[in-house]
This record gives sequence, C-alpha cells and structure tokens, in this order.
Amino acid sequence: MKLGMIGLGRMGANMSSRLERAGHEVVGYDRDPGVSQVATLAELVESLGDGPRVVWSMVPAGDPTEATIAEVADLLGEGDVVVDGGNSNYHDSIRRGENLATKGIGFVDAGVSGGVWGLEGGYCLMVGGRDEHVAAVQPAFDALRPEEGGYAHVGPVGAGHYTKMVHNGIEYGLMHAYAEGYELLHAADLDIDVDGAVEAWRHGSVVRSWLLDLLCLAVEADPALTSIAGRAHDSGEGRWTVNEAVRLSVPLPVISAALFARFSSRQLDSPAMKVVAALRKQFGGHTTETVEQRPAEAGGEARVHDG
Repeated sequence: MKLGMIGLGRMGANMSSRLERAGHEVVGYDRDPGVSQVATLAELVESLGDGPRVVWSMVPAGDPTEATIAEVADLLGEGDVVVDGGNSNYHDSIRRGENLATKGIGFVDAGVSGGVWGLEGGYCLMVGGRDEHVAAVQPAFDALRPEEGGYAHVGPVGAGHYTKMVHNGIEYGLMHAYAEGYELLHAADLDIDVDGAVEAWRHGSVVRSWLLDLLCLAVEADPALTSIAGRAHDSGEGRWTVNEAVRLSVPLPVISAALFARFSSRQLDSPAMKVVAALRKQFGGHTTETVEQRPAEAGGEARVHDG
C-alpha cells in the first residue's frame, strides 16, 4: 500500500523504514526540511493520489497531534483514514474520531510499543477503530508487527490508546520494581556482584523480561550508571492510568507508587521531608540537618532517620 507518515523522528523514521522493507511506499513529512520528503502536508496528501488515502501521524501527543489532525482533516476526503500512532489521551482520540466521522473520514488510534528496537524486532500494536477503517490499514499493521503476535484490534475508537495507557502504567511499575531491587542489592553489606546477579536473572528466572535485558545493556555500557542523573520524568500515560483507576475505583497501588516515585525523584530538596523532619524535632527532639550540613553525596536531600 501507499501511505503518508507525518513525523520522522526516532519512531516515525524507523516505522517508515520497516514499512518500506516490506514493499510499501511511504511518503514522509516532517517539520525538519532536512528529513522531509515533501514541503507541506498538502503536498503529502496530494502525492498519495486518489482515495482511499491513509495518513499516519507520529507526532507528540497534545497540541502537536491536535494541530496535525485538524490540518489533515481539511485536506482529506470521504473514505480516507487517519491513524494516530502517538501516545494520545483516549478521550482526545474519541473526540477526534467523532469529528472526522462528520466528514466521512475514518480514524484509527494505534498504541505503538517497541521504541527504537522496533525497526528490527517489530512493534506491538494496540489498535482501536471501526472494522473497515482498520482493514484499510491492515497491510501496514502486518508489516510493522513482529513475525508472531504483537497485534490486536482491541475495540472501537479510543480503545487502542486506552490499552496503550494501561500498558505504559504497567511499564512504570515493572521498571520501578527492577530499580528497587537493583538499589537494595547495591546497599547490602555482602559484597554482592550486582551486575552478575542481574545478568543471571535474565535466564530461567520468573522475573526475566525485555526490560531486564535493557537494564543489563545499560549497566554494561555504564557500570553503576554513574553518568545518569537519578531523576525520571513521566510523559503522561502513568498519570492518566492512575486517574482512570480513581474514576473506576480500581486499586493500582504498584503503578501509583511508581508514578509518585518519579515525582519525588525530581525533588533535590523535598518540601515534604522538610516538614517530616521539622515535626520529628518538635515532638521528639530529633536532630535535623541544616542545608549546610547535608552531605554532598546526598544530593541535597532532607534526610530523616527513625528511632
């Protein structure tokens, strides 16, 4: 098939390459003229010829996706299909699907997982949309997915991004469990070969996974991860997952804790821990450290010792 790809960053460029390897023709557009094949979105749509045309958006969620789909909607016609492969909020996807439907344009929300490794190994695809619109894009899905599995048409418009949201929430929890275990091994006073232990977990263990493989690659490239700052940002999906859990009264203690841990990782001098330290001094006379007394290796944190 022939399709347009909007956004030729790390994901969009690799996905385009994988599609082309499978024999599909991809016309790519990017704001960077150095990598874009066409100068404008209008030129991209025109290059796709007669309908039904398929345009796939791989731009950041939020305003960039909103502006992209709005512009493309004015260029496409009845029977054409728009695919959003970014990490959009499923509420936005449902709304966009409804808006495009008034113009006779199909909409498919595709949750995509696989990162920079997807070019060779394939991408996990969680797809939402009407059957006929998904069918119009199916040859591309078949080319992007791994040789076995890795693809599901999970429901109507919105279901794809909802599934990807939950997927990313689980990812938060898994990543943080590995991180806590790694830290505890390092903290033990038994002279443990931490890198060797983690490497052993990759083979035969019930906790083996691709994420664990990636941890071992990271440690191999940078022992003790000395060049990496101990701060982790969240891109939104974890928050959305927790918000959904609250809305539906579904307990998510692990995912919630992993999300909050990312928040706390950005606080070099935690206001909450300042309050805890101050209260312990008030009711128990416990000693508190001043800013000047903080050990340099503590990274400027307000340390609290129980007892």
